[in-house]
Amino acid sequence: MTADNVSCAYRIFADLHARDRVFVLGNAWDTGSAQMLAGLGYEALGTTSWGAAIVAGRLDGPGQVSRELALGHAQEIVEATDLPVSADLEDGFGALPEDVAETVRQAAAIGLAGCSIEDTTGDPERPIFPLDEAVARISAAVDVVRSIGRPFVLTARAENYSYGRPDLADTLARLKAFEVAGADCLYAPELPNLATVQAVCEAVRKPVNVVSGLGLPDDVTLEMLESVGVRRVSFGSSLMRVGMRAVRDAAQAVLVSGALAPVTDGLDFDEAEALVASGRPRGAASDSARQS
Repeated sequence: MTADNVSCAYRIFADLHARDRVFVLGNAWDTGSAQMLAGLGYEALGTTSWGAAIVAGRLDGPGQVSRELALGHAQEIVEATDLPVSADLEDGFGALPEDVAETVRQAAAIGLAGCSIEDTTGDPERPIFPLDEAVARISAAVDVVRSIGRPFVLTARAENYSYGRPDLADTLARLKAFEVAGADCLYAPELPNLATVQAVCEAVRKPVNVVSGLGLPDDVTLEMLESVGVRRVSFGSSLMRVGMRAVRDAAQAVLVSGALAPVTDGLDFDEAEALVASGRPRGAASDSARQS
């Protein structure tokens, strides 16, 4: 990506959050999936911490993925297309505000257009930071964002519902406090229904992100989310897991049945290559070699 394209991507990402309609963040897990999503017409990309772990052959969880690994993975996706990219940076890779600040500083340095920071501790006995500590961590991140000198969308995440704490009042208190601290986008994963999503959107003024494939009923649509105030919808790990299910089912069927038909229904080479090539950065060299 050229310097001009990078600068444009930062502004585009900030502007997407300022629109009065919803947009979808296409969460990629590697270079090829990033280029495929770009080729399909997505306006911005995100990483997935679960995907970063699985791609590295690890499990998602405390200590499994280091800051270095997460940012290296994110940088590959940044460089894969001309689209803006926001990274899922989990808890910021450290308990202290200065740890979070350093993570955000490095995130900006590799060309990310934004990132998300959770209020999780990594401790099963106390999985969520007390409110004052959680706010201090977001405040430290905001201080870094304000020093960057270009647009950078900081998303603050309240993780109650993901950790078996369906406490809407506390979740709203956290999101409001993160907003006051200066977060640009607010996010509570795994909200259970549209009414809860609406309550979140009505409680804050900043854009709200909702993750698809986790928590909400299957019949919820983009139009429904937009109607209650949502401005960004992300996939998280959901899109990657859809792909993994398809691969598992086809590969397992061959072993069970002996038939080869389950693996004959993929995209043909030309279509697959054209899709990936269409998402590459402008000016990137093409590779026409077909691998078996």
